[in-house]
Amino acid sequence: MSPNGRHSADRQEDGTSDRRWVVVSEDGRYSTLGRASDPTDLEIEAAAAALREQGLAGWLAVMSGSPYGKKMPTLMEVRPLASPTRPWQDAAAACLAAIAARRDDIEN
Repeated sequence: MSPNGRHSADRQEDGTSDRRWVVVSEDGRYSTLGRASDPTDLEIEAAAAALREQGLAGWLAVMSGSPYGKKMPTLMEVRPLASPTRPWQDAAAACLAAIAARRDDIEN
């Protein structure tokens, strides 16, 4: 842990934060809600409404580490959005697998 209380895994080499709020859908797709501050209740409800409008559900989560960096990011479930029916673990695994696949596509 760094002197300011943040975990070093949340920092890039230049010292900037690489922690983001994301919405992870049941199929593993994700969308970033923000990085500089916590999402408001209105923003969270708007994300849940957008999922419902598309017939989707998911979770509000925190992604630590960059999906584009050298190390795989980690995901921490915060709360369900729009009544998901699949387990969080399945969605998180699908999300990380999609990130890994994109990295492989870029490298090859």
